[in-house]
Amino acid sequence: MTTTTTVKRSTGYWIIAVFALVWNLIGVAFWYMQVNMSSEQLALMTAPQRQVYEGTPGWINIAFAVAVFGGVLGAVGLLLKKRWATTMFLLSLVALLVQIIGAYVVTPAWAAYGAAGLAMPVVLVVIALFLWWYSGKAKGRGWLS
Repeated sequence: MTTTTTVKRSTGYWIIAVFALVWNLIGVAFWYMQVNMSSEQLALMTAPQRQVYEGTPGWINIAFAVAVFGGVLGAVGLLLKKRWATTMFLLSLVALLVQIIGAYVVTPAWAAYGAAGLAMPVVLVVIALFLWWYSGKAKGRGWLS
């Protein structure tokens, strides 16, 4: 006789998983707009914003892609109840840190935005840390297989 136990996930689990997917899909949209910016859109930027955009090397856009697509895969992993969600969220977090640090080290982002420009990156890192932590907690509780 075989018995199977099903682990009940809270409503909060599903809300967080769906939020993670929507959040990271928005990130994919922003990445797409970043790498496909038209000359008309570039012309609408302020001179400092344009300098940051033009000074951004390709590897930062690759890190951006890894961050958002890794986040999407992590969210899909949560929705599918897979243990690899945690790995994907960690990959996303590391790529996000590479992207942010790289942007402030190799572009004139600091001159263009100053300390106030760090507000959104800090929010992004906090959310990425939370998703990585939460997926690890879910794995520890046996919610992911």
